[in-house]
Amino acid sequence: MGSVAAVAFLAGAAVIGYASRTGTKRNLAALRRAGWGLLVSRAAEWRTEGFTRWAADNGAWSDYQAQRDFDEDAYERFLTWVEAQTPLPDWLVLPDVVAGGAASLALSTRYLNRCQAVAPMVLVAVQDGLEPADVAPIVSSRVGIFLGGSTQWKLRRMIEWGAFCAERRIYYHVARVNTSKRMALAQAAGADSIDGSSASRYAVTLPLLNNGLRQRDLFSERAAA
Repeated sequence: MGSVAAVAFLAGAAVIGYASRTGTKRNLAALRRAGWGLLVSRAAEWRTEGFTRWAADNGAWSDYQAQRDFDEDAYERFLTWVEAQTPLPDWLVLPDVVAGGAASLALSTRYLNRCQAVAPMVLVAVQDGLEPADVAPIVSSRVGIFLGGSTQWKLRRMIEWGAFCAERRIYYHVARVNTSKRMALAQAAGADSIDGSSASRYAVTLPLLNNGLRQRDLFSERAAA
């Protein structure tokens, strides 16, 4: 695991927040003060902005919103950029297809070895139609779970995927957490980390979200493991 992510996971520490990369200096300064990391997407500008705590996203959500196929050529170029960074990201998201079920997992699995050679930890983005048993053969201390999928499916299955990760002691990340209510749900599910865009767009929302990161829910699946 990446050093920062590994320490939080093993110690059962507070949830780690990663904000979508922004070029706004005021918001970047607010994120640093709050102890957040930066999420750099393949589909956006490739800059870590000097953050030592950062993660690498595959950009699949942007492709999905634009109604286009996952851009594998751009992802390969992104991997080359990622492996040249110092420090390396805490984790890297494997390619996926939003709400793509088995097809998404097949794409992720095809890139598993390639991505593990780039980053200290990789995450499988689980999607609508996938069950814990589908990914159980490939998860490990270096292969965790990134809860993606459609919003409705993600909210309905968040606790279940948290229990799966807690049982196997693997890293668990919940994507697109932009409200305090969703932050509380992610915390209750035992998430090791979350990401969101509202913290990077609107610095005024950061204190509300940050309150949910201060301490792991004592009744969460992770805390009980």
